[in-house]
Parts: sequence; C-alpha cells; structure tokens
Amino acid sequence: MRLLNAFVLAVFLAAGPVAVLAPRAAPIASADPGAVQGGAYVLEPVHTRVLFKLSHLGFTTWYGDFTGASGSLALDPRNPAASHVEVTLPIASVSTTNAKLDAELKGPDWLGADKFPTANFVSRKVTPTGPDRAMIEGELTLHGITKPVTLEARLHGAGVNPMDHAYTVGFDATGKFNRSAFAVAKYVPMVGDEVTLIISAAFERKGQ
Repeated sequence: MRLLNAFVLAVFLAAGPVAVLAPRAAPIASADPGAVQGGAYVLEPVHTRVLFKLSHLGFTTWYGDFTGASGSLALDPRNPAASHVEVTLPIASVSTTNAKLDAELKGPDWLGADKFPTANFVSRKVTPTGPDRAMIEGELTLHGITKPVTLEARLHGAGVNPMDHAYTVGFDATGKFNRSAFAVAKYVPMVGDEVTLIISAAFERKGQ
C-alpha cells in the first residue's frame, strides 16, 4: 500500500500544478428584450460597423464597410412601434482593404465622396415581428438620392458597458437595395446591382 501511495504521489508531482478553473463570468449584456431600458440614445461609433456586399463578376462576393457613423435612437421597449432611429455615415470612410479600390469608390464614378460626403438613413415606421425583432422602414439618402429601404433588425444585447460604464444597447440588422436606383451604376450588371447591408450598431443612453 505504501508503494502504491508513493507511486500515485510521484505521478501527481510529475504532472505539475493543476489549473483551477475559475467560475464562468456572467454575460455582460442581456439578450432579454424585457430587460431593455428605454430612452434617448446616441450612436457609439467605435463599435458600430456597416458592411456591404455584392457580386463581383459572378465569381466572388465583394465586401467593404463604413466606419465613423453618427446617429440617434429613441427607444420605447413597451411600444417598439414608437421608436425612431437615424444614422449618418461618412462616405470617405469606405474600406475594402484595397487602397486603390477605396480611392475609386470615393471618386465621381462611384460614390462621389467629395460631392456627397454622407449617406443617411431615417426610420419612418417600426413594425415588431417578434420579442426581439422588428422591420424598420425608412429612407436612405445616398449619392444625393433618397429612396425607401427596409431593414430587418434584431436585438443583440443590452446592459452596462464595463469599460465606459454607459448603458448600451446593440442591434444587428440587414437590408438590401439596388445601387443603380441611387445613380451608382458603374459596371452594372457585371458587378452586382443588388447591395446587401450588414449592420452592427451600438447605442449609448444619454444623460447617465
């Protein structure tokens, strides 16, 4: 028995220190729509991204994004239909990870950042489609032209941001439009006309 105990002790020591698993931390944000706080919010630009994708010659899907957004949200969790959102994007922030292509997109043949420095979305109607989802009908102004666009939005999470201590609510949304409707028609149809938006938006409540 002493020999067996000595063997077990030797194996334990040879294995080195045993890591003690720390308890898993509770999620910072809650996805429970019933816990969301209403009020007036401003867009948090550092962690807000607007991506776009479209077909490139039918071979690949071409991606890019915009950063540096600004905007506001009036959120009423008890009556989501009364909520309102407005977002503005700086066109010069467009990025595809290709400097030459980015310069082309900012130029007059595409988005014309000098003449049309911003794109803007303003909601006109919010229709709840589930506890954490809604259809947002609004107007998109791009390249100097305003057209209706609908976004499908989903609550991602809400809670106090431990970094800046601001109460934050985040949403994911998607939408589609034809770029030719906004007079951005270069290379259509070789380069796809239909543009898909993929949005991750964070809003911080005002007056905290």
